[in-house]
Amino acid sequence: QLQVVESGGGLVQPGGSLRLSCAASGFTLEYYDLVWFRQAPGKEREGVSCIKSSDGTTYFGDSVKGRFTISRDNAKNTVYLQMKNLKVEDSGVYYCAATRCIEPVGEIRNFGSWGQGTQVTVSS
Repeated sequence: QLQVVESGGGLVQPGGSLRLSCAASGFTLEYYDLVWFRQAPGKEREGVSCIKSSDGTTYFGDSVKGRFTISRDNAKNTVYLQMKNLKVEDSGVYYCAATRCIEPVGEIRNFGSWGQGTQVTVSS
C-alpha cells in the first residue's frame, strides 16, 4: 500500500498561513500524482489541489485558487500544500493521497488508503 503521513495543521487566525506536509512511506512520491483533500465537519471529503508526477502540472479548486500552492521536494519524498490568506471555510481535516491528478479537482476520487489527516482550524 501507498502510505502517507500528513502534518503541519493547527489553529490559525483568518488571514494567516500554514504549510502542510505529506510524507510518503515505502514508495517514491515523485513517480505518483499527489492530491490534497479536505473534509469539513458534516461535509464530504473533496479534492483541493493536486500535482502531476509527469510534468509537475498543478490544479486547484476554485475556492483556493490564488491562495494555495502545491509543491514537491523529491529529496525529502514530500509534497507540500502552502496555504495563505486562510479563511474560516478552509477549516477541516486535510488528507493527501497518491491518486490521479485531474481537473476539476473536486471530481478526484481516491480508492486507495488514507493517512490520518491533519486538522486545520481557522478561527479568530
